[in-house]
Amino acid sequence: MKDSILVINCGSSSLKFAILANDGQKILVEGIADRLGLDSIESSITFKHEGKKQEIALNDGNHKNAVDQIKHWLNSHPSIEKSLVGIGHRVVHGGETFTKSVLINQDVLEGIKSCARFAPLHNPAHIKGIEVAFELFPGLPQAAIFDTAFHQTLAPEQFLYPIPMSLYRDHNFRKYGFHGTSYRFISKQLATISKGSEQQGVLVAHLGNGASTCAINKGQSSDTSMGITPLEGLMMGTRSGSLDPSLISFISQAENISADEALDILNKKSGLLGVSEISNDCRTLEEAMASGDQRAKLALDMFAARTAKHLASVSTTLDSIDHLVFTGGIGENSQYLRQVICNHLKALNIHIDATSNINAPRGETSNISANISNTNVWIIPTNEELMIALDTISLIQH
Repeated sequence: MKDSILVINCGSSSLKFAILANDGQKILVEGIADRLGLDSIESSITFKHEGKKQEIALNDGNHKNAVDQIKHWLNSHPSIEKSLVGIGHRVVHGGETFTKSVLINQDVLEGIKSCARFAPLHNPAHIKGIEVAFELFPGLPQAAIFDTAFHQTLAPEQFLYPIPMSLYRDHNFRKYGFHGTSYRFISKQLATISKGSEQQGVLVAHLGNGASTCAINKGQSSDTSMGITPLEGLMMGTRSGSLDPSLISFISQAENISADEALDILNKKSGLLGVSEISNDCRTLEEAMASGDQRAKLALDMFAARTAKHLASVSTTLDSIDHLVFTGGIGENSQYLRQVICNHLKALNIHIDATSNINAPRGETSNISANISNTNVWIIPTNEELMIALDTISLIQH
């Protein structure tokens, strides 16, 4: 059947991909190209197909070569290649230009380029991926699915910064929020397992190397923790999250570096990595904590405290907190952090059952609420690729 979608997610130094069929329900192949544009000797692309893994070295490690290899793989799997009807691209920043997913034409490409100033690591990589895909797959319709689009329902008092209004009018400086495709999936998924949740108040913690919180009121985003860039909000793998903006000036003067270099420290050398001085990986830190490392424990506990704080913060836009959902790599897999985060939310009468939390099966949806909790607490694995595929199919068919 001809209904497969190639989903492409270009990062600054990686490219994730998957081909989904049967309305996005079946993964035919998936993989990742790593270390692109860094050290070409180490660049490689991995394909997972029918339970087997194949890794191919990329002699010239760039995004074009990665898409080239996907095309080459498809050439040797003609039945899958023939089933392709479109390509869906994840795009991090759509600014105020894009409030929903769109089919890509030259105007859309220019719009994505104009938003690149707000996402200098991501949008230029997306543009590369899109341009190469048009070159290698001529005639296939392509769609852009924006991380920021879901949050375009925020009210002005939530998305505006308390800075001179001329800076918003002239430069569009405002909160945009991210992880929107994940939040949209979680909202839809929750509605299938808890009838009526689309008319209720939902808090979501999307916790991974990048992490954010979102309040979803009757199916729409009402507040989120990330801002004009993904640096605002929670402490993350290598990002500091929110702090006193004066710190940029203090770091710059103390270390005798530029403001941009100070910002680089907050983006790439802070968060779990900066505090623990061990790793930005939650699993590594939990292992270190288990063997008695206090720096690892401090980093994890700070992460939990800040996550709880931002969940409480965005909850002020809800009439009631009917559901709290944990998702993302950390949210789905770290029972320690889920427990500590909920310990900080007792004032909101949010409690989890310790046994259900510890025994929650990996990769599955679970309700881990305690009986005394006012709020249903869930673990729901996210699926951004499915949302991208479904949006792409929908746009092609209309």
